[in-house]
Amino acid sequence: MQADNTTPAGETYDQNVDTMATLTDQLVDMGEGFIRALPGMAIALVILFITWLVAKLAVRFVKRVTEKTDFRESLEKLAVTIVKLAVWLVGIMIAAIVVMPGLTPGSLIAGLGIGAVAIGFAFQDIFENFLAGVLIMLREKMRIGDVIECEGIKGKVEHITLRETYVRDMSGEVTLVPNAMLFKNPVEILTDQSQRRHDVVAGVSYDTDLDHAADVIRQAVESVDLVDKAKGIDIFASEFGASSVNFNVRWWAGSKPRDMHESRDKVIRAIKRALDDAGIEIPFPYITHTFKEPVPIDK
Repeated sequence: MQADNTTPAGETYDQNVDTMATLTDQLVDMGEGFIRALPGMAIALVILFITWLVAKLAVRFVKRVTEKTDFRESLEKLAVTIVKLAVWLVGIMIAAIVVMPGLTPGSLIAGLGIGAVAIGFAFQDIFENFLAGVLIMLREKMRIGDVIECEGIKGKVEHITLRETYVRDMSGEVTLVPNAMLFKNPVEILTDQSQRRHDVVAGVSYDTDLDHAADVIRQAVESVDLVDKAKGIDIFASEFGASSVNFNVRWWAGSKPRDMHESRDKVIRAIKRALDDAGIEIPFPYITHTFKEPVPIDK
């Protein structure tokens, strides 16, 4: 004889009723909890509004203080960002404690620490660029307006944020460079000083008196108003070229790309004019062909 395993219909109905009652009770409790939390949420919104006002006032205060000092623009932006983050962090913590009274500053900080570790692994590159941006803003070199070159990127530093640096190319394009790249790799700052040394090669024919040619070239370079004569002008005979003896001409002028092009243009024009006036030839490349047998020439 087999046992009857079927469940009576009345018992199933009672279980459904119990489930619905439990869900109803939970919904009612949630609604009552939400209503009880409304005053706290309203206070939290007021706290966030006050935080916004305090952050604006703090930023204005920091800007006024930094304007009276010799702070670089990048350091001023860093100070403003740190103050704003600090004010908002404190305001959000106070608002969270008001909404959830069970929270304490210690537990909230501990939770933030655990969350920061998890977020740090997930957004490693973002935080790396963030820290690199802070360090770039703190160091003295590479100011906004400098012309730099790094890993094939060359241009004017236009803006530095906590994640990336805006580098404007000389032709007008802008490149967003991650701060970690500028921090890890060598950066050549072309405008670190107001002046830099420029050079150009000038060739004269082999039958030229080199001392005389050097004097002519020197006087030509000295006649250019963009050249800083106080820092000296170098005229070095550098090599025996294919068809000329080459001089390496070096002078000091403005370090900006525009200054470089203008001074180079005027120096080359002055050298060419002076050599022509002195009757010194600037030779074209000569090619000499040698043959084992005499080459017949038809008359």
